[in-house]
Amino acid sequence: MDNIAGRKSGLSWAVNLSVVVLVLLWLFPTVGLLVSSFRTADQIAASGWWKALFPSEQVVQLRTGGAEAATQEGELWVVKGNLLEEAEDGPETGTEITRFGVSSKAVDAYAVGEVASFTKDTKTFTMDAEGNYRFTSTKELKKRGQRVFITATLPPEFTLANYDQVLLSGNSNDSMTKAFLNTLTVTIPATIIPIVIAAFAAYALAWMEFPGRALLIAAVVGLLVVPLQLALIPLLKLHLNIGIGKGYLGVWLAHTGFGLPLAIYLLRNYMSGLPRDIIENAKVDGATDFQIFTKIILPLSFPALASFAIFQFLWTWNDLLVAKVFLIDSTGNTTVMTNQIVELLGTRGGNWEILATAAFVSISVPLLVFFAMQRYLVRGLLAGSVK
Repeated sequence: MDNIAGRKSGLSWAVNLSVVVLVLLWLFPTVGLLVSSFRTADQIAASGWWKALFPSEQVVQLRTGGAEAATQEGELWVVKGNLLEEAEDGPETGTEITRFGVSSKAVDAYAVGEVASFTKDTKTFTMDAEGNYRFTSTKELKKRGQRVFITATLPPEFTLANYDQVLLSGNSNDSMTKAFLNTLTVTIPATIIPIVIAAFAAYALAWMEFPGRALLIAAVVGLLVVPLQLALIPLLKLHLNIGIGKGYLGVWLAHTGFGLPLAIYLLRNYMSGLPRDIIENAKVDGATDFQIFTKIILPLSFPALASFAIFQFLWTWNDLLVAKVFLIDSTGNTTVMTNQIVELLGTRGGNWEILATAAFVSISVPLLVFFAMQRYLVRGLLAGSVK
């Protein structure tokens, strides 16, 4: 009785629940990346993104005044002041400090009011909860002040400085904006070229009779399982031998070659499922194969074209391996976003706020493309699977 018309089986609820769980599993990292891209480095180090709206206890590094702020009292060189007032981008004045330290190995070694003695007892440092400090040394101070780590409860803070640094800072060859434009230069032609070639090939394999057609279809299916890594080095040598070298043309041809088997397979399945009567009537009316292809097949095949365009665009946009082999040069003029993010990770170390911002900028365009064309995705993939 559960499966009669108008009733849902218990299995359908399990499927719906599973879909919700999978969506949440994919959504949480994306939301975390977005939230982290607006947080500061100290906040990311202090708490997870799910606590971004709440105050958190953070450790902030500040510096006392240097030699120019020192006064001599007997045999001691003394610097006095307020750490919160002197810091340009530190916590706001009035923040309550609970503990402090003068070494990165013990950032909370002392409670406020205690005296820290260090550097073989030649220097002392003490401060109160409002940030007022006294720093003494038996030797003349250097130009830079003493590094101090303070522990304080800070309110949530969001900033656009990360996006400003990622998109606008750096020279023309070292910014994410340059890498963004380079990625578009690679992705758009590498998506259009295989679609155009595959559409012609798919029509021929679906509706044109010629010797060896079955073998060509079998070859296309076989190429779907060939790892692209096997062809990278031979293909690069071929490009170097014929004078293409490393550049946009080489990476366009590489992405076209690697994407054609899937494109031809998807489009051929879709086109072969179109009504035969339409094509036969067009031939009876005197239409050529080219006219049938351009005026009938292409308009009807838009869902399949869109589904492959999504796959090819996402794959090319997120590609690093092919870009490393066929595109990257020593000047960085053709660096794509995936490689730029790797450079940020390699050179900036723990600047996770910059990496989160760069990663979210990188995924924003694929998300827009997917949501704009996702309604065609399932239609294009399932076409030809059911007769």
